[in-house]
Amino acid sequence: MKKIKVEEAVGSVLAHDVTRIVPGEFKGVAFKKGHIVKDQDIAELKKIGKNHLYVLALTPDRLHEDDAAVRICAAICGEQIAWSEPVEGKSSMRSQTNGLLKVDAGALMRINNLDDIIVSTLKNNTPCTRDQVVAATRIIPLTTLRSGIERLEAIAGAAEPVLKVLPFQPLKIGALVTGTEVYQGVIHDGFDEFVKPTITRYGSSVIDKKIVPDEKRAVAEAIGHLAHQGCDLIVTTGGLSVDPDDVTKAGIMETGARLVAYGAPVLPGAMFLYALYDGIPILGLPACVYYHQVTIFNLLLPRILAGETLTRGDIVAMGHGGLCLDCTECRYPVCPFGK
Repeated sequence: MKKIKVEEAVGSVLAHDVTRIVPGEFKGVAFKKGHIVKDQDIAELKKIGKNHLYVLALTPDRLHEDDAAVRICAAICGEQIAWSEPVEGKSSMRSQTNGLLKVDAGALMRINNLDDIIVSTLKNNTPCTRDQVVAATRIIPLTTLRSGIERLEAIAGAAEPVLKVLPFQPLKIGALVTGTEVYQGVIHDGFDEFVKPTITRYGSSVIDKKIVPDEKRAVAEAIGHLAHQGCDLIVTTGGLSVDPDDVTKAGIMETGARLVAYGAPVLPGAMFLYALYDGIPILGLPACVYYHQVTIFNLLLPRILAGETLTRGDIVAMGHGGLCLDCTECRYPVCPFGK
């Protein structure tokens, strides 16, 4: 790389983007890589503080920042992720669908431990929307050794895709509201107001809802009914505390369902239940869904809709980041909850 005075650069081809900054107003490319410097450019280049330019003569063992960014993106991006053409050496990666971002954190760590290379992503299991930026990359210097990019490609090739988005599937959901007080009309049923909006936000629908008293047999029969209706997922509310009248867990077990987890290291959401009934997930939601804006339901529903079959280990791991700050103004998902 040769440094020359800007006055001597006429006729030279810019080997990198030249940035223009207007404080508080603008930051962007003034002259793009590949631009042939003309006489009329000299004044503008000096105006933005460029008294010298670099003329680049790449040796075969090195890559320009733009070429490196493209190769990084191609190596780490899996299904439903596309990337932009580099600008000033940086390329952004965007989700191509509404779905759940999956990040191979181990592979990402090994990549970021390489010299010159950075890849920044959103957290694993972040719900994302179509065209949302989920990651970005660049190299630190203007050029990097080709061998470093080849090591990155080897790391990415040995793993699952480092980044991918699992599309949300529109599921048919059955709702089961338990509680004698709700069944008898003493207490208003708040499912449609407080729980259903989270379901429809992700493109799924509630195809049937049953309200039953606190009776083990009634709970079991309602679950069987919802399964027979073709529900892909059953969501229950109520009856999961230690109160002797709360029999939802016993009713679920009465069906022969396999209990995966009862209790979760997430607040709000500790009295959560997860079971499988003939392959159909059952999410037992504690009462907190009726008075907290964000709960364990917001963390787990996207994973179910993305096709994941959760394990007890998945639930246990949620303790790290599982404490909601209960902010006066909720900004979820732009917050640490579930991250």
